Amino acid sequence: MHVFILLTGWVKILSTTADGHDLVLALRGDGETVGEIAGETTGRRSATMQAIDAVRALMVRYDEFRHFLDTNVGAGHAYRRVVTQRWNDTDTILRGRTGTSGARRLARLLIDLADRRGQAVNGTIYLDLPLTQDELASLAGTSRATVTRALSSWRRRGFILTSPRHITIIDLEALRRVAGPT
Repeated sequence: MHVFILLTGWVKILSTTADGHDLVLALRGDGETVGEIAGETTGRRSATMQAIDAVRALMVRYDEFRHFLDTNVGAGHAYRRVVTQRWNDTDTILRGRTGTSGARRLARLLIDLADRRGQAVNGTIYLDLPLTQDELASLAGTSRATVTRALSSWRRRGFILTSPRHITIIDLEALRRVAGPT
C-alpha cells in the first residue's frame, strides 16, 4: 500500500460503477496526497488515479507515511486539516447537488478549476482542461447533455470560448452570476 504525494501535475480520481462506467470523483494536483485512505480503512483501493497531464509524484509506503505523521505533530495536524477540508468540500458538493441545476453546478466547477488551474491574462482565464464533457458532467453531478447545452449557451452569450480540452473564461463575473451564491 502506497501514498502518492503529487509534486507537480494533475490526476483524476476515478471509480467504476457496477455497469462498467467510470465516474470522476475528484481532481488532485500539486502538493496533494492520493491513496492514503486505503491504508486507514480496508487496505484495498476504492478508486483509481489517472494522470491528466505530466505528473511527478513521491511514492511513500503507507506505514512510513503513518509513522511520519505519528512522530511529527505539526505534519499530523496539517494532514488532519487537509482530510477535514476534503470532507467539508464533499459535503458542500453533495448539498449543492440538491436544489441546484446542472448548469449551476458546472459553472461552480469551472470557477473552482479557474481558481486552481487557470492562467489569468488581462481579465481572461485560460483553462487547460484535459477532461471530456462526460468527465466534466461526472464532476459536476449532471448529464453530458446538460454540459453540452450550458457550454453552448455560455459561448453564445460571450462568457466563454471552448476548443478541444480548453476553456477560456472571458466573463468570470457572468459565470459567477450563473453559479449563484455558494
